[in-house]
Amino acid sequence: MTSPATITWPEADGPRTARWRSEAAVPPPRRVVVADDRTTADSAYRLACEGTALLWNGDFQNARQLLQAVTRRLERKPRKHGETPIDAFNLHRQAQSQRARTLGMILIPLDAAYAIPLRRAPEVQQACIETYGPSTDEPSVVSLRELLGLIGAHEWRKKGVEIPALGERIHPHYGVFSPVRGEYVDLVAHTPLPSLNKAFDIGTGTGVLAALLAKRGVKKIVATDQDPRALACARENLTRLGYDQQVDVVRADLFPEGRAPLVICNPPWVPARPASPIEYAIYDSESRMLLGFLDGLAEHLSPGGEGWLIMSDFAEHLGLRTREWLLAAIEKAGLTVVGREDIRPRHPKSTDENDALHTARKAEMTSLWRLKAR
Repeated sequence: MTSPATITWPEADGPRTARWRSEAAVPPPRRVVVADDRTTADSAYRLACEGTALLWNGDFQNARQLLQAVTRRLERKPRKHGETPIDAFNLHRQAQSQRARTLGMILIPLDAAYAIPLRRAPEVQQACIETYGPSTDEPSVVSLRELLGLIGAHEWRKKGVEIPALGERIHPHYGVFSPVRGEYVDLVAHTPLPSLNKAFDIGTGTGVLAALLAKRGVKKIVATDQDPRALACARENLTRLGYDQQVDVVRADLFPEGRAPLVICNPPWVPARPASPIEYAIYDSESRMLLGFLDGLAEHLSPGGEGWLIMSDFAEHLGLRTREWLLAAIEKAGLTVVGREDIRPRHPKSTDENDALHTARKAEMTSLWRLKAR
């Protein structure tokens, strides 16, 4: 078993070491200085850009203000514009990566019980337990940016996300993609079902589509995922909604055993490398999940059954994939398209003209491809 990463920083009485926590698997900073309420935003910004982390030893709320000040300085930097959509995408991802590195340089200590030993610090124990698991009885250090993400995820988990098609709320866990984009849910809610007997939901995530199929009357659903957090999240949501008798949640890389008259999948829609756990729902390096679903679909469909591939064409408008490539992959897998339902996006970025990828977002369409084995 690999030992947890550690971080070391200087103190007046000698170096200190603690466990380093990063859900994105970011390595611990090599250079660390202790900062407090006397640290200026300009100084913090300069150090962070140089790759020096600041371990905060002052008022917690002042640390939040410092993070906001560093963010504003980053936003003032001139943005590079690509000549082509794919150039714009690559520059956007590069800027996102640099932004994450810089903002991740403000660090917060946690004691052995996940309490923050700083003035005016919030209670974060439950948020940490939900993300990191039970306390290991050792102090640790985490970036303030990640810690705020934990707190936000904890609040989302408590409140849930309203799903109009369900008439209920879905409660996402940390690291599990929240169903805030309702277009794909609406497609599944309104497309005629080929059968009410059985369905497979591949890559279930929060369990929202499995719940929707159960609400629509499908008698037996097998929902799969390989992420332990997603499996726990889906089980919790389906139990809360009263669908746990209709839906079996199983760990699998794509398909469960057997066949079904309906097999649905909403894979990541951008063929690029994810940079954090939550991005696995959006970015899929070399289209691994998409191709895995297409290549295995025919042998998991009952005779006459349908596979529903729910995909945004955002990658096509970025120049990362072509429609011809997708159609060729469908044909190569021994499948044929028997129908397609389309819907325009409603998320705020689709109308934000200041977004770096606005041209592609404006043209985006989400589709439910109805596929059958040839």
